[in-house]
Amino acid sequence: MGHHQARATNDSTETGGRRGSAPAHGHAALLWLACAAQFMVVLDVSVVNVALPSIQSALGFDDAGLQWVVGGYALVFAGFLLLGGRLADLYGRRRVFLWGLVLFSASSLVGGLATGPGLLIAMRSVQGLGAAVLAPATLTILTTAFAEGPARTRALAIWTAVSSAGGAAGNLIGGVLTDALSWRWILLINVPIGVVAVLAAVRLLPADRPREASGRLDVPGAVLATLGVTAVVYGVNQAGTHGWSGSTTVTGLAVGVVALAAFAVTEARYAAAPLMPPRLVRLRPVAVGNVVMLLTGACFIPMWYFLSLYMQDVLGYGALACGIGFLPHTLVGVAAARLAPAVMRRTGARALIVLSALLAAAGFLWQSSLGEHSGYVDGLLGPAIVMSAGMGLLITPITTTVTSGIADQDAGAASGLMNTTRQLGGVVGLAALVTLATATAGGGADLSYRAVFTATAGICAAVAVLAWALPAPPRPADPAAAAPASRTAG
Repeated sequence: MGHHQARATNDSTETGGRRGSAPAHGHAALLWLACAAQFMVVLDVSVVNVALPSIQSALGFDDAGLQWVVGGYALVFAGFLLLGGRLADLYGRRRVFLWGLVLFSASSLVGGLATGPGLLIAMRSVQGLGAAVLAPATLTILTTAFAEGPARTRALAIWTAVSSAGGAAGNLIGGVLTDALSWRWILLINVPIGVVAVLAAVRLLPADRPREASGRLDVPGAVLATLGVTAVVYGVNQAGTHGWSGSTTVTGLAVGVVALAAFAVTEARYAAAPLMPPRLVRLRPVAVGNVVMLLTGACFIPMWYFLSLYMQDVLGYGALACGIGFLPHTLVGVAAARLAPAVMRRTGARALIVLSALLAAAGFLWQSSLGEHSGYVDGLLGPAIVMSAGMGLLITPITTTVTSGIADQDAGAASGLMNTTRQLGGVVGLAALVTLATATAGGGADLSYRAVFTATAGICAAVAVLAWALPAPPRPADPAAAAPASRTAG
């Protein structure tokens, strides 16, 4: 463990020296390049939702096939995140970032021009693959370009704010593009953005250093991890239509559990160059931090689904009005994320995780009072401010904790793991909460929303309790102590 700590500290010292001599505007350009790519990835998770009726009528989808326009992207994205994260470590961050951008942009172009259901679903799946390569690379670029401490925290706060804005803006942007132009532009808009990002990446990202011969891809681990995560996500998604005891649900979950167990054994005993190095998960900030991120995803990702359902089904909002209804969530979340570094300097990361999780829990508990006859102002606006403030403050300290003390050669694996746990939390949380909503709805719609948001508040409270198992590093405002102490594995 001492060797790992020394190596991580040396890496930080070296990169810190490079940062000290680099122009500030270069760091800013790298930050916004990473944020632009992350915005594209997160946006495409939700941007197609409001365009689904137009897509169905234009391409002749049946109801069963239409769900895969969303599901194909989400399934492949979640399944390949672990592999995508490790690729950046093995083949270079610049190279893998460009691979992801080109794949994502090219599939967006072909998907936007699709003339049949099969091609669109295929291209949405390829988009998911590009996103799985791209998303961990954006975080890896930031964690290796900015030294641990206030500079990295500020960069991660901006990255978090942009990610939150991308997820929240999906419905609004999708509604505007579909109404003003065509559903095709929800995909085609990625092409010019992707071209500009590729040109910027070629200019801004430093050339990759040659990799050692031992840095080969762990093929068995990659296959087992991808199969395991994909099967679990597929099984959970099937529970929404076939129930938790359905054959496809049980089969998917069983295959996923067996594959992930085999993956753990392979990485611990047989892999010469593991896809997920065991030394990473033995670090307490990584192990506990990813469980916290899993539960956080189970709270926040389903929130958009249930609130969108309420606004459209109960309040009768159209797609564009629903998107506008999410503006307070977006603006408050972005503002809170930008505020997180300043709060962390006073509280430390662990205390901020506890406080922001409790704030989000209070917002969800307030939201549980939502009734069948509640309006927007009296039923949604107040809880939106409290929930979104908690969300915006929460992600930055978790990300900072999970990525602290990681050597450069493992940065991609750590980023891929964190992205995977967040997506898995969202998928499993949504399926569980949909089951809860269905079981408790009875004769009144308000009962299902009350149960869902009460349960979500409980999960946020669990995040606050679990956060106490994280190590308590010195506050970022103490530069003399922050670097070595943040690498303590617990």
